[in-house]
Amino acid sequence: MNAIIGILITFLVIILVLYLINMLPIEGRAKQIVRVIVIVIGIISLLKYLAVF
Repeated sequence: MNAIIGILITFLVIILVLYLINMLPIEGRAKQIVRVIVIVIGIISLLKYLAVF
């Protein structure tokens, strides 16, 4: 049960950060790079909850 809660919280934080990045007044290319970095970090943290790492 703790793993499911952790996964949901991580997923919600990723979505919130992506939303906030979308609100930043920066250029499209830099915004895209930051989105990719956030998604990669989010996937790694989700894999940690699934005991892959």
